[in-house]
Amino acid sequence: MCRMAVSPVIPTLRYRDASAAIAFLVEGLEFRLSARYPEDGEQVDHAELLRGDGMVMLGSMSAAELQLPVGGSSVYLVVATDDEVDRLHERAVKAGAINVIAPRNEDYGGRGASVRDAEGNAWSIGSYRPDA
Repeated sequence: MCRMAVSPVIPTLRYRDASAAIAFLVEGLEFRLSARYPEDGEQVDHAELLRGDGMVMLGSMSAAELQLPVGGSSVYLVVATDDEVDRLHERAVKAGAINVIAPRNEDYGGRGASVRDAEGNAWSIGSYRPDA
């Protein structure tokens, strides 16, 4: 079995409608669903979504023993180019996200934008790489 390297820091999110969140992340932010338990239905006990070498895990609010609040989280997606910031921001808004910050050049370098998903989580998209 070949497993890809994934960051050791993985955001975990809870949603009232986890199935809709998965659809948004796949359609709007180009994540790839790699695991979902159970595989169908309203309830999502656990899901893993990949984007590059990053991952988010999520599930239905009612599935969590650890009761995390819904919404209010913030995740930063690093993309390769300034043009990709603009393209992904537009795609996310078309998939139902609310524009928070339109694409702009940042004082600290790179280009950035932010959207909010249907349940209040912020998704920032940027070409700035903290490790570069």
